[in-house]
Amino acid sequence: MTDLPVYPLTDEHKMLRDAARDFAEKEIAPIAAEFDESGEFPRETVKKMGDLGFMGIEVPEEYGGAGMDTLAYVLALEEICKADAAHGVIMSVNNSLYCHGILKFGTEEQKKKFITPIASGKAIGAYSLTEPQSGSDAGTMKSRATRDGEFYILNGRKSWVTSGPVADYFVVFMMTDPEKKQKGVTAFLVEGNTPGLTRGKKEPKLGIRASATSELIFEECKIPAANRLGEEGEGFKIAMTVLDAGRIGIATQALGIAEAAYEAARQYAGQREAFGQPIGAFQGTGFKLADMKTRIEASRLLIYNAALAKEKSKQTGGRYSLEASMAKLFASETSMFVTHQAVQIHGGMGYSRELPIERYFRDAKITEIYEGTSEIQRLVISRLELGLK
Repeated sequence: MTDLPVYPLTDEHKMLRDAARDFAEKEIAPIAAEFDESGEFPRETVKKMGDLGFMGIEVPEEYGGAGMDTLAYVLALEEICKADAAHGVIMSVNNSLYCHGILKFGTEEQKKKFITPIASGKAIGAYSLTEPQSGSDAGTMKSRATRDGEFYILNGRKSWVTSGPVADYFVVFMMTDPEKKQKGVTAFLVEGNTPGLTRGKKEPKLGIRASATSELIFEECKIPAANRLGEEGEGFKIAMTVLDAGRIGIATQALGIAEAAYEAARQYAGQREAFGQPIGAFQGTGFKLADMKTRIEASRLLIYNAALAKEKSKQTGGRYSLEASMAKLFASETSMFVTHQAVQIHGGMGYSRELPIERYFRDAKITEIYEGTSEIQRLVISRLELGLK
């Protein structure tokens, strides 16, 4: 990868990127296949990622973070995801879905209590919006939060919670006024050891298997009213704002997977020979590589553009939904395209578990699904372009 002149990187950016690359190559890549096979959560390497500052890159130093910008986050995350997408999504959720929302909507006390241990790598955060019958349409949410004096009582079942089995803290969305549908959703900060909160079944997944995913079950779970994030009824707005940031992270995850698959395919195409020449010399293979490379670099530009739009929003207060959705849509579909072509270029070896190509292929699929499917991204983009609410 070369630095693109339209987005010149500072020395600080390059140092962080290089540190992430070095760590990923030395610490994550050698164990990625083992943890994919076992499905075990990689606690030791995640802890080391926290020690290096990767779990709170945009978090101000006063709350235990690195105090850098969104482009820095993207650069580091890309390198982690090239080595292993499961480590990458753990890092992405901590930075974007968890920390970003609390930084933007939380009180000073909430930031100190709920961000500092996460950003410094001493704890793990998670985000819980989805339910068994409720995904992008939060208005159909069945879980309930009822005010009881200085407390809220939480009841319901949440699903597909990334890091759910291991997280220490959660951002959770529940209905406080069901009649208002989306406008009746409220956000809460819940400690993982709170009585009434239990972890449900761990999901058996196609890819990103080392990233633990589970249900959360709330049964008369009592939390302080001080743990409400924002005001009652602001939950849907908070969730959508946070997902803008999260989509940049998933786009970056997709880019990292695609880059790993492309680099392996390019190397293989230059080494494997057929009929007296490298298979990359055949147009059928060479054109695949050309399309893979072009889509990867286009994805990178969309991601960098979304990162800069997010930075601009910190000054203007505006949204960057369009940029984030375009980056997520294109990068995730690029990841599926590139990994599919990488398997094809490798032939039988691409289908074998002896090489990481099949893992890249399995890991890529989820990027088209979580934090808004490709269909939802197209809906968001088209409605924004048409000026529809």
